[in-house]
Amino acid sequence: MSGHSKWASIKHKKGAIDAKRGKIFTKLIREITVAAKIGGGEIEANPRLRTAVLKAKAENMPKDNIAKAIKKGTGDMEGVEYTELTYEGYGPGGVAIMIEALTDNKNRTAADVRSTLSKNGGNLGESGCVSYLFQRKGIISYDSATYDEEQLFEPALEAGAEDVKNEGDVIEVLTEPDSFGEVLDALQEQGFEESSAEVALISDTMVSLEHDKITKALRLIDRLEDLDDVQTVSTNLDIPDDYEPEE
Repeated sequence: MSGHSKWASIKHKKGAIDAKRGKIFTKLIREITVAAKIGGGEIEANPRLRTAVLKAKAENMPKDNIAKAIKKGTGDMEGVEYTELTYEGYGPGGVAIMIEALTDNKNRTAADVRSTLSKNGGNLGESGCVSYLFQRKGIISYDSATYDEEQLFEPALEAGAEDVKNEGDVIEVLTEPDSFGEVLDALQEQGFEESSAEVALISDTMVSLEHDKITKALRLIDRLEDLDDVQTVSTNLDIPDDYEPEE
C-alpha cells in the first residue's frame, strides 16, 4: 500500500484527526485564505480554493468559518498575510520528506521545522535535494468496502483521470492537478461518493524500512504535521499493509 494512503489510515485509527480538530481548522482556514487571495473567491472558478473548501467540509467546518476565510483572502475582511514555504529533508533511514507551510513568520517556521527534524532523527536538506522524487497529483479516494476498482476504472478514465489504484482500504483515482475538479465532478454526478479528495505530492519511488525505522519516521511526520505553520508533509516511505502502529 502507498505511504500516502496507509498513513491516512493510521491517523484515523489513532483518532488523531478528531483529537486535533481545532488545529486542522486553523490550517484549513489558512489554505482557504491563501487560495482565495491567489485565485479569487469564486469556488467553482478556483481549483485550489475548491479543493480547500472540500477538505474543510469533510472535516465538518462550519460554513461561516469557510466564508470568513474566503473574505479574508479576497480582502473583504481584515486578515493575516501568509507566505508559502517548502522545505526538503530526510527522515530516519534516509526517507525523503517534503514539508509545505503557510506562515506569517518565516524565521519561526524555519526554526521549528529544523528543530523538529533534528530531534526526531531527520535533517533539513537543500532546495532540490528530494523534490525531484515527487509529483503533484489529484487524489480522490473511495472506500473499498463500498466500491471496487472495476466500478470506478472506466468512469474515471472517461472523465480524464490518469489511473485507478486499489490500495487496500481505499480505491484511489489519480489525476493531473488541473483536471482534478472535472474528474471529481464527473464521478459525483455518476453517484460515486468519495471519502476524501485532495491535491498532494506523491512519489513513485518508495523506500522500504525496518519496522522500528518506520515507527520513527511516522513519529517524525506526526510531529511535523503538529507544527502550527506546517500544512502538509509528504514522504516516499512505503508502509506495508501488515504494519501496526504503536499505541
